Amino acid sequence: MDDEPAVLDLLRRYLERLGYSVEIAPNAEAALDLFEAAPDSYDLVITDLTLPGMSGEELLTRMRERRPSLRALISSGYPHEPVLPKVGFLLKPYLPKMLVEVIGQMLS
Repeated sequence: MDDEPAVLDLLRRYLERLGYSVEIAPNAEAALDLFEAAPDSYDLVITDLTLPGMSGEELLTRMRERRPSLRALISSGYPHEPVLPKVGFLLKPYLPKMLVEVIGQMLS
């Protein structure tokens, strides 16, 4: 989940080349709709911290109401310490290699 379409497309293509199944959402409400349709099909949610209408942490809180064990990664151009448990953080800008390393750590 990111509100920048170019970022979403780039990350989707990169992660799919590495064998990940990826769904993207242009906004938090669309992300919630996708998640609500099949909450057990997601191993990890990656979201930007600052989103229009809802913060990334609020999005994750709402998702975890449905699935408390959901793993998540927040990224932002601003330093941030996640408030929610079991949430990783990646400072933008980052290299795709850095994202893959964090994803590997979170899924292991």
